[in-house]
Amino acid sequence: MRRLSGVRIVIAGLTLLAVAVVSGCTSAPGLPRGAAAGDAVRAAPAATAREPGIAATQNPHHLVVAGVPTGVLAKEGILADATTGQILWSQDANAELPMASITKVMTAYMVISAGNLDRKITIPKGVLNYVAEYGASSDDLEPGEVLTAQQLLYGLLLQSGADAAYTLATVYGPGMNTFIAKMNATAKQLGMDHTHFASPDGLPYPTETSTYSTPADLLALGEAAMQSPVFRSIVDQRVYVLKKGDGHDAHWWTNDNALLATYPGAVGIKTGFTDVAMHCLLFEAVRNGRPLIGVVLGSPLTSSAAAAQDAARVLNWGFRLKMAD
Repeated sequence: MRRLSGVRIVIAGLTLLAVAVVSGCTSAPGLPRGAAAGDAVRAAPAATAREPGIAATQNPHHLVVAGVPTGVLAKEGILADATTGQILWSQDANAELPMASITKVMTAYMVISAGNLDRKITIPKGVLNYVAEYGASSDDLEPGEVLTAQQLLYGLLLQSGADAAYTLATVYGPGMNTFIAKMNATAKQLGMDHTHFASPDGLPYPTETSTYSTPADLLALGEAAMQSPVFRSIVDQRVYVLKKGDGHDAHWWTNDNALLATYPGAVGIKTGFTDVAMHCLLFEAVRNGRPLIGVVLGSPLTSSAAAAQDAARVLNWGFRLKMAD
């Protein structure tokens, strides 16, 4: 069972209740990250809404918020203390926008929750047409190759392969439509009430905005996904090398999250990009034992590293905050 998480993250006028029950494993709100697996698991009563930076009275370990991050160019964003759930900063945190390939975090979350990651999966014929039709990012998978579910997760989360997403959705649905329906059901279970999935990868179909979410909802998803040691071990890898083996070719997948290469303490999580979504990033970094988790959506198209730069500005500000006396 994954570590129990303080996924209840409250900002003024917004209460997120993230109670995930997937494959018999429950993530309970109101418990800090790292709580013992044997702790009581139950939905906590609704917390009182509070301004960003004002910690709940039952949590004395809050940070004192001073000012706001500067130079952030993203349209929307949010930052929280991943241990306590305290919101430190937000900007239009409940506004719906496309989030592109951050969608793949939900796909990975569902596959990991289903278990049996050693399951051998044959790459279906449809992947080539799927990638070509949408001009999608690819792991260069070939129909007929046989990989494990866990190997495909590396391709999904590092190089952001739509072919890996297509394959996993087809198998774990079973079928694309069933898998997408499960994605939306899981979003509801996580309290992501302003999120809708139309694909397992965030590609812009049937329209550019058919798949959308909010910074607050994606924060809840990121916090839930990062409770999995498997997920965490994948998203902080810079590169994954799959040597040629029985049933598959050699593959070399690099992580497209620029934050990992440029920001000390970064441990993930997932990038996203389309022309309409612009540059997006769900991120986490840890310094001096303090994990901060956040999202930026709609960073400008001027640079492929725009979202990472925005995330770094937000994190630098967050790590300068002091603990209350």
